[in-house]
Order: sequence, then structure tokens, then C-alpha cells
Amino acid sequence: MSIHNLVSKKIVNIPKSAIHEMTRLSKEVEDVAFLSWAKPTSGTPEHINRDAIRAIEEGKTGGYTESSGLPELREEIAKKLSRDNGIQADPSEVIITVGAIEGLAAAISAVVDPGDEVIIPVPGYSTHIRQVVLASGKPVLVPAVENEGFRLDISRLNEAVTFRTKAILYSSPNNPTGAVFSRKELESISEIAQKHNLVVITDEAYEYFVFDEAKHISIASLEGMRERTISCYTFTKTYAMTGWRIGYLHAVNDWISQITKTHIPFCICAPVVSQYAALAALRGPQDCVADFRRHYQTTRDLMCSRLDRLPGIFSYQKPKGSYLMFPRIEISEGQDSMSFAKRLLQQARVSTTPGIAFKGEGHIRMSFCVPEETIHKAFDRMEEYFS
Repeated sequence: MSIHNLVSKKIVNIPKSAIHEMTRLSKEVEDVAFLSWAKPTSGTPEHINRDAIRAIEEGKTGGYTESSGLPELREEIAKKLSRDNGIQADPSEVIITVGAIEGLAAAISAVVDPGDEVIIPVPGYSTHIRQVVLASGKPVLVPAVENEGFRLDISRLNEAVTFRTKAILYSSPNNPTGAVFSRKELESISEIAQKHNLVVITDEAYEYFVFDEAKHISIASLEGMRERTISCYTFTKTYAMTGWRIGYLHAVNDWISQITKTHIPFCICAPVVSQYAALAALRGPQDCVADFRRHYQTTRDLMCSRLDRLPGIFSYQKPKGSYLMFPRIEISEGQDSMSFAKRLLQQARVSTTPGIAFKGEGHIRMSFCVPEETIHKAFDRMEEYFS
């Protein structure tokens, strides 16, 4: 039986994930230096693991929670949003989600009707674009200004608004560039959203990992934006909990009642054991987050210094946040980023992610959430290869 005529056209037209294709290919090469995975290699802090085990042993994790999540977890999140994000939140305005990804999918599904346009600055996370397509919306991609640290091009964002525009969707700190949008940039987005009656959907996964003079600002904290913003967060990056698949979103109650309608058929509720782990993360010592940030700043600086030794091969904008950078491929070989990344993997045994995955052709993404020795191994190999 052929399924060719039975598969949804919108699914057929979605290209294969370049991120996961590189992951698959990397498993076929021995002793790879991995700079491609956007996941911490440090492991979940032990106090979080212990509390999750305790919840299992006490028989707390075998059934569902209410769809919005454990009440005590939502209470802790409301405190965190007020303390760290400047968002005055009630626990009823929080939904616990399966990572930020499911929260974003639920939010987009609740906002987008077929044919609605969603403005997305690029380079940007490819999953955001696919989620809009899956909701039968149209992603409208607006390039950032690369030579100014991938800042937002506000004039082009303005020009992108049409009568079909429904929302603006962005990540800050940005995946893959590491750009952190300034208060001025966010105020400009706020002006556009309020002028044209748009929703703003945010992915703030890397909120705690900002460097130098940069500061993470949640747009929902700006005047007039609390009612028109759906803010998505995750524990997976902050506490090195990628495998736990746990996150949350905040919106006012009018939005929460509608997003819940999409959240329930996606997952019923977030994994209960992961909710108890998240509760332990918020209530436990926060030294681990500061330690992660210091490590990422050290490895960022190391990666920049190693890139400086390959000036004819790469140029780069120094990331102000996240644990990712997005160097431009300068070497003139007439190859696209996927071909370049495959060749780097197969011939130098270094795994990176092609920029095409993020609508940033001509670049590759490198992750610095790795041990320093991994960065040295990767760049030693690249220096030898390109010499």
C-alpha cells in the first residue's frame, strides 16, 4: 500500500529536520567532538534527582495531575515570575507544559487560524516555524541585522505587518545566534503589537544565561503587554533537565482558558515525576544555575578565542546569551551549510548544525554547553583540517 496520496500535504511539504539529520549522521562516526547538541552535558543537579526519586517512592507520580499542573508548582512559578521576570502572576495564569516546545505549540494552536500570518525574526529556531505551519498559519520571516549582533530590524518588522498578521513569535536569548533583545527592541515590538492588535508569543528558554552587559527582559513586564503576551519557559535549560521534558507558560486567564483546550489533547498533563523534579528545582539551592552561567561564559570566551584563530574560515558575532553561537562560513568553496557541516563531520570528526535549519544559510551553529576539552578537541581538529 502506498501512503503517498494519504499523507497531509502540509506534512509532506515540511523538509526533514537538518538538526536531527546531523544527529543521526554523527552516530555513524567514531570519536566525534560534539558541538551540535543544544543540551547541557553537566547532568541534572543531584538534589533535583533525589526529590524526584522520593516522589516516586512515596507513590505520588503514578496518576495524572490536573491538566494545568501541580498547584504547589504553579504557586512557586508565580513567585518566580514576579521575582525574576517582573510579571505579576497568579497561579491560575500558569500551565505546566511538556517542555517549552509543547507550551509554544499549544499557544500557537490557540492563536492561529488557517491563513493567519505570524512574524518570526530569523535566524530563529526551526521548530517555531514548523509549529506555525502545523497550525495552518503562514510564517513571515524577517531577517535580523547580522553585523550589529543580530539585532532586530524594526523597520522590516513594521513593514511585515499585513491585515492577516496575528502574532509575533521570537526567542530571546536567541537560538541559534545568542542575541539578547534589548529593552529598546522589545519596546518597539510592544508598539507594533499594540498598534496592530497582535499577540506576542515568546520562547525564553535561555533566560538565565546572559553575559557581559546584557540583561534578559520579559516583554510581558512592559506596559500594556501583559494582556497580549503568552510567555513560554522551560526547566530543561536552566537546570540541565532536557530529558525531563518540563516547562510552563504564562498568560492572563482569558488566554489560559483557550490554551488549555489545546494543551489537553496534546498531552493531558505534563509528566508528573518531572513536575516534582521541577518543584525541587525551584525550591532547592540556586547555586547550580549561577555555576552553569559562569561555565557557559567561560566556554563562550574559549570558543571565541579559538574562532579567532580561524579568520579565513569563520567570522562571528559574539553571543550575549544562551550557550550557542552562529558563525558565518567565510571559506569560499561554493557549498551550502548542510554540505559544509557534513564534510566537517565526516572528514574532521566535528559535529555542528547547518545554518539552513534556522533560516540562516551560510552559517553553522556551535554549542558551548560542553566541557572545555570538547571545544579544544573540536578546534584542534578543525585547525588541522583547514590547514
